[in-house]
Amino acid sequence: MSRWILHADLDQFLAAAEVLRRPELAGRPVVVGGHGGPDARTVVATASYEARAFGVRSGMPMAAARRRCPDAVFLPSDTAYYQRVSDEVMRLLRGLGEPVEVIGWDEAFVGTDGDPRALAQRIRETVAGTGLSCAVGIGDNTLRAKTATGYAKPAGVHELTAANWFGTLGAEPPEALPGIGRATGRTLAGLGITTVTRLAESRPGDVAAELGPRRGPYLVSLGRGMGRTELDTGPWVPRSRSRETTFPADLTDRAELHAALRTLALRVADDVAEEGRDCVRVGIRVRTRSFRTSTRSRGLDPPGRDAGPIAAVAATLLDELDPDRPVRLLGVRAELAAPTGGTV
Repeated sequence: MSRWILHADLDQFLAAAEVLRRPELAGRPVVVGGHGGPDARTVVATASYEARAFGVRSGMPMAAARRRCPDAVFLPSDTAYYQRVSDEVMRLLRGLGEPVEVIGWDEAFVGTDGDPRALAQRIRETVAGTGLSCAVGIGDNTLRAKTATGYAKPAGVHELTAANWFGTLGAEPPEALPGIGRATGRTLAGLGITTVTRLAESRPGDVAAELGPRRGPYLVSLGRGMGRTELDTGPWVPRSRSRETTFPADLTDRAELHAALRTLALRVADDVAEEGRDCVRVGIRVRTRSFRTSTRSRGLDPPGRDAGPIAAVAATLLDELDPDRPVRLLGVRAELAAPTGGTV
């Protein structure tokens, strides 16, 4: 347990990693995603700040990104390379002598009982030594530290604690909190919850009635700024495995959708088996021609690794979503059980 939690978040990571191996791209708008083709049906994974100045953002169709920034450099994603760059950064962070919990390619929590501002500076200097940059959020728990990073970007430092949580975020919409997207924000607004303060003041049971017995209380806890003060310093392990595909042409035939979904589910099941951990929950993601994205998930009972049950739950979820417009993207996700003897 640490008195202070810091959240280090690498700036524009994928684009910055590409500039590392292509220094001639420094200062130019860079867009990373899919196969790199600007007219592809895939979406932007990361855009450099220079590209963002033209309105390019993550999740935008590549074709739209090209219209907004025709002079950008479009590059395909290179997962293996990004992992190597990430591993080196995390190795250096662990070398600072404080507990480190890696939570993704480009972010980690660092705990300390010492001076958090001094540690934040050491973190930024350490990352700068790799040619990258990072923002650092300082908090009295993981949630506040991660939220603070949003105010620190790019390459800055910001602090959020119980003392200034509501002063900073109280009047903001719930979507200002990590893990609350537009769809959940709309549902909360339907309950009259339009600010972080209103969310914090809500009765968990009232929110649970609309958003589920687990998610409802969790969202209220987010509004109250509640988070962990203890870090998991073991090796990073994925919390889920997922597969998705963007179709060359939108699908409308239900049989074709189910066939594509089953193929994805079987690939996910292979990934689950490779992890050696049970799937505990199955989720699907559907994006239509209008770019409306819907998700749904359900627990796998009993948890397991067999492809049949995972595919069956995915198929049921697709029938429940019942997309009424042409589908451009499908995805399947398996949430994994915690590793034996640890937490995820």
